[in-house]
Amino acid sequence: MDTASSPSGSKPQNPAPASNGAAAPEAREGLRPAELRKSFVEHVEYSRGTSYDLATAYDKFQALAYTVRDRLARTWVATQRRYNAANAKRAYYLSAEYLLGRAMGNNLINLGLYDAANEALREVGVDLSALLEMEPDAGLGNGGLGRLAACFLDSLATLGMPGMGYGIRYEFGIFTQQIINGHQVERADEWLRFGNPWEIARPDRVVPVRFYGSVEQYQAPDGRRASRWVGGKTVLGVPYDTPIAGFGGRTVNTLRLWSARASAEFDFALFNDGDYERSVVEKNDSEVISKVLYPNDQNQAGRELRLKQEYFFVACSIADVMRRYVRRSSDLMQLPTKVAIQLNDTHPAIAVAELMRVLVDEKKVPWEEAWAICVPTFGYTNHTLLAEALEKWPVPLFEQLLPRHLQIIYEINHRFLRQVQIAFPFDAEKMGRMSLVEEGKEKFVRMAHVAVVGSHSVNGVAALHTDLLKRDVLPEFAQMFPERFNNKTNGVTPRRWLLACNPRLSKVITSAIGDKWVTDLEQLRGLERFAGDAEFVRQFAEAKKANKAELAAHLRDVAWLNIDPHAVFDVQVKRLHEYKRQLLNALHIVHLWVHARKEGKPVKVPRAFIFGAKSAPGYKMAKLIIRLINGIGEVVNSDSSRTGLQVAFVPNYRVSLAERIIPAADVSEQISTAGMEASGTGNMKFAMNGALTVGTLDGANIEIRQLVGHENFFLFGLTADEVLARKREGYRGRQIYESNVAVRDVIDLISSGFFSPEDRDLFKPLVDSLLDEDRYLVLADFDAYLKAQASVADTYANPEVWWKKSILNVARVGWFSSDRTIAEYAKEIWGISSVP
Repeated sequence: MDTASSPSGSKPQNPAPASNGAAAPEAREGLRPAELRKSFVEHVEYSRGTSYDLATAYDKFQALAYTVRDRLARTWVATQRRYNAANAKRAYYLSAEYLLGRAMGNNLINLGLYDAANEALREVGVDLSALLEMEPDAGLGNGGLGRLAACFLDSLATLGMPGMGYGIRYEFGIFTQQIINGHQVERADEWLRFGNPWEIARPDRVVPVRFYGSVEQYQAPDGRRASRWVGGKTVLGVPYDTPIAGFGGRTVNTLRLWSARASAEFDFALFNDGDYERSVVEKNDSEVISKVLYPNDQNQAGRELRLKQEYFFVACSIADVMRRYVRRSSDLMQLPTKVAIQLNDTHPAIAVAELMRVLVDEKKVPWEEAWAICVPTFGYTNHTLLAEALEKWPVPLFEQLLPRHLQIIYEINHRFLRQVQIAFPFDAEKMGRMSLVEEGKEKFVRMAHVAVVGSHSVNGVAALHTDLLKRDVLPEFAQMFPERFNNKTNGVTPRRWLLACNPRLSKVITSAIGDKWVTDLEQLRGLERFAGDAEFVRQFAEAKKANKAELAAHLRDVAWLNIDPHAVFDVQVKRLHEYKRQLLNALHIVHLWVHARKEGKPVKVPRAFIFGAKSAPGYKMAKLIIRLINGIGEVVNSDSSRTGLQVAFVPNYRVSLAERIIPAADVSEQISTAGMEASGTGNMKFAMNGALTVGTLDGANIEIRQLVGHENFFLFGLTADEVLARKREGYRGRQIYESNVAVRDVIDLISSGFFSPEDRDLFKPLVDSLLDEDRYLVLADFDAYLKAQASVADTYANPEVWWKKSILNVARVGWFSSDRTIAEYAKEIWGISSVP
């Protein structure tokens, strides 16, 4: 696929629009450049209400978006008709995050319209690439969890499978990151400031959601004791639908996001009395639910808001799923044969209790039958091995906010623990460990346990992750329900993460093996025979070099960073968390700098270390690591000509930046502490674009190394079992510090305030954490990491060897397509199939 062309330089034309607002069918659906041009110009006038010669760049962006959406709409409607006609079982994906990135370029590519749109716009003096840059990233996610969900939606549509995503329409997303004096500063991410041309509001499908209140007991007509949730406050969920196009444009599925709105928008009496603030209190209290992704939960108000968010989107989604089902069938016992609901981590786990509430309280289904409907309907994907990331909610908060759901969870727990007691009659402690409610000074509802007990399938997202999930995190549940546990290794969509983001490499690949790889990534295996072909290697290397030059120019323009495009681009871009060990990377840079200065000569090959990461606003240690990286960068970049080293921390990392950085990377840093990363998907994207991995035996790194070849992967570090053994032995980082001169030089330089002259004790918490505990074994793996990095430099110095390894990485990562992952979910968990 060719990159977008620049405008021709001729004076922009001012084409005459159609004589009336009724667009001819070809204007709405035509795929040729002339038809696209006509539709585009008409949308400038009829949708934006301005003449073409007065239209702003934003008017033209919106007009192009509407032009593309027109072409999505017919297939969008036809897709739903197709599913309905087939009476197909559908999968509903519940996720707190969808890290979609920009939609325009992706939709043009999936519809096969990129080149036609480029030509159409060029004819009216518009640069397509400039319009693409105007689109903000959708602020609906933070990290790998949300990006995985987005890849899954792409694959569901590409495979023609009846699936739908549900989530929250966050008004401000996570946050926009600025770096001021080396520190992360959060600003509101106003991604919806100018609206979202891709979404369609459905206010006629609004769903009321109750909070607080109380539970009444009453006697049902059949004599059974029943409950109903009454009182409290009601918030309205307004759905916004976004079309998700599959590659080839034959299927367009739906992502439905819920926005919170007050049931009573405005108290007119209070306003007339002059109490203007109180007149909108309820409106503000309600609508804050969908304002921000992951509000800071370090305080009571933040915790309550997060639980409200989770229940809000789950209640709206379950109501919508049930509405869709009962429209076609009144037999609720058959619900699992037509509905599969996947819980993407623990955030939507309250769905188990909500479906039970709907079935028992609203549909009057007896408890045993309701439970028999519930379990085969749900599947649960676990995404973490960290105990602190498995959500738990204080019982008092749960009882205040969702009193009926707490009763339901207690009832589920009572019945479940009886099963446990019968299965393990002589192990009272096991009951405590497996209970849905954690007892102690403060009681908590364990949401992961709720999800496991209420689902027929529990999957991990990489082979090691699933093994550790069964062995260390949920061992009793795996013992009791072995048939429920399974692995579904993550994947990424090759449409966005190779075809769209790396058109140069895509063109080289297609010229060698054809274009079937776009929907069958295993076809990349055909590249193996070209790994020694001089002409192919030259084209492959030229594509990488051009991507590096382009990234260097971009960083110079937008971040005032001057990066040498001839250096090794050593990249670590991901969410900032201590277990991901950006700190280990930073310590290595300090070591290289110290060594180069002492030796008086530059490193063997020039190195540019590129970071991109956001820290949670309340995560102090992670924010301190960001400050350290920027402090190191300030020093290293000041004398890069002497050392051959550069450091770039790219602010506000997001999907659109990843699409620039990943194709340019030479080295992919996947250096988490073994046994702590569930899977990772960045590792797959980098390998798919020809970067060589420096990594531990963690998450999907293990499977990547197996497939690309051990010799094409720079392995280092302790294994997961060795990490556990070291901790049991009482490991402390000080042991390494006292015995390793290289470690001591690095730590002492940081401790001295060399990288923070304005506050010499700034990094004391980091140093103390490393020496007193080193929870993530940064210092334990330091020596092994240095050796792996030395091997990187030696290999890069031999271009013939390097490019062969790079090509073989691309050739052997076909298994990591999200198409393969979704096909496994569909067959083995959801029981759905493609609808032709």
